[in-house]
Parts: sequence; C-alpha cells; structure tokens
Amino acid sequence: MGCALFFHPDLIKGTSLAGKMKDYHFFSYDVTEALHLSEKEKMILFDCVQKIEQELQENIDSHSQTLIVSNIELLLNYCTRYYGRQFITRKNVNTDIVAQVEQLLQDYLRSEALKQMGLPSVKYLAEKVHLSPNYLSDLLKKETGKNAQDHIHYQLIEEAKTVLLLSNASVSEIAYDLGFEYTQYFSKLFKQKTGLTPSEYRSLN
Repeated sequence: MGCALFFHPDLIKGTSLAGKMKDYHFFSYDVTEALHLSEKEKMILFDCVQKIEQELQENIDSHSQTLIVSNIELLLNYCTRYYGRQFITRKNVNTDIVAQVEQLLQDYLRSEALKQMGLPSVKYLAEKVHLSPNYLSDLLKKETGKNAQDHIHYQLIEEAKTVLLLSNASVSEIAYDLGFEYTQYFSKLFKQKTGLTPSEYRSLN
C-alpha cells in the first residue's frame, strides 16, 4: 500500500504551516534515510491522508482549506515524531557516526586539506559518512545537542586554542592556517564560542 500527497504552495500560503515548512528537514533527506514505520504508525499516517481525501470529496466551503492544511500539518508532525524515534532506536549506529564525524574533523584540521580547501563543510562530512547533510545534522543534534555546523565550529575553536597557546603565530596567521578567509570572522566566531577574543585568550592563559 502506498500513496503520495501533492499540493500547491498557495494552499498553505498565509497559514502557520507555511512558516514551519523549513523546519521539516526530512524533505531533503536521501531515499535511503526514509522512515521505517510500524504497522500502527503506517495506519496513523494513512488516516491523515484519508481525512484529506474525504475533505476534498466534500463540497468546498470556508472551512475546507483550514481542515486540509491542519491534516497535512498533523501528518508532517507525526513524521517528525517518528524520525525522532528512529534516531533513538538506531542509537548504536548513530554513536558510531558521531565518532566518525569527530575523527574526520580532527584529521581534516591536521591535514593540508584545511589550507587547500578551506573550512570543512557539513556537505563534506555528510558525504564521508554517506548521509545527506540535513540527516547528519539532525542525527548529531539528537545524539550530542549540537548540529553538524556546531561540531565543525567546536573542533575549529579547540584547535585554535591549542595553536594560540603553543605558538607565537599572529592571530591572522592562525586564522589563515585554520582555513578562514577573513581574520575578523575567525575572531568573531572565537569570541562567540569562548567569550574572549583570540588575543585575550592567549594573554589570560
């Protein structure tokens, strides 16, 4: 049993759902990252689709759009719940992925790739662990409380702290060596994460 739900963007225009669509990251997950549903979960989602279908078969009135959009939102919210459950039930696999990501970042920061290709991207990490960027980011958020970009920033700042304390290189040189095109961006990120500028951190430690 299968079904597909298609609707024009104008259907949800001006509704609360329109503002929430960007929060449903699973729209950009890969096919291999699809939901694995129990029979009960399948029936719950199918029930949402049936309600939409029933509403479409009724005479259109002033409540039709609200009811259809509400059921679409309900279906998407169930999908969000089930993906949350899926991240939990695959915890052993997810823990391995977290470890892989951390190792990948550490290896990248200590290699020539940093100077040659610049800052590591979420897309780079996702490709290395064979996941879509959004799925990886959501997985990391569930497991560690930090999304993929937060992990990249954390490792960069930790590496910067080490270099600041173990070398006499200028802040500009360190920023460049860490793949930052602009020193100002490096200093801003460093202060955002530590509460101190790179120079203040070096002086205090």
